[in-house]
This record gives sequence, structure tokens and C-alpha cells, in this order.
Amino acid sequence: MLLMAGMALVTFIPRWLPLFSLTRFKLPDMMVAWLDLIPAAILSALLLPELLTMGEPRHLDLFQPKLLAAIPTFFFALKIRSFGGAVIFGMLVYWLIGKIPLIMG
Repeated sequence: MLLMAGMALVTFIPRWLPLFSLTRFKLPDMMVAWLDLIPAAILSALLLPELLTMGEPRHLDLFQPKLLAAIPTFFFALKIRSFGGAVIFGMLVYWLIGKIPLIMG
């Protein structure tokens, strides 16, 4: 129990300390604008390698179904501003792209 309490403490403190200290004063607008970009940067860092590369060893492949589905889904999400709608649209586009070889062949 002591070990679990210690693990909880070392997990809780690094999350709580910045939140507690940043609520005490107003951040400059430039810093707030910079912090707003962090989620997009993290998402890009996670998604782009998966969308642009494939295989072992990894190599560039611009015509894989994931990327072909992601492009229209991105523009659809920009237009409707709905996460759920974008997910459903992306799944539909990915499914349709998977059906194209069956239609042609």
C-alpha cells in the first residue's frame, strides 16, 4: 500500500503543481497562443509518420489508403467542426477506398 501511495504521489504532483501555480497569475497572451499549438503539434507528430510511411524498414508511401482517407477527412473536419462527424466520415471514406480495388478488379 505504501508503494502504491508513493506511485500515486509521484504521478499526481507533476500534474497538480503546474496547474496550481499557473492559476495564481495571468499568462502573457503570447505564451497562451503558443500553448494552444501544443495539441496540434503532438497530434501531427503522432499521425504523420503513420500516414506517410509503411513497411519494415519504414519507407515513404504516398498512395496508401490511410493517407488517401485522411486528406478529405481533414477538410471535412475543418468545415463541420465536429469530432464525431469527422470520425464517421473518415471511417466511411476509408471503407470506400478499400472497396475501390474490388470494383475495378
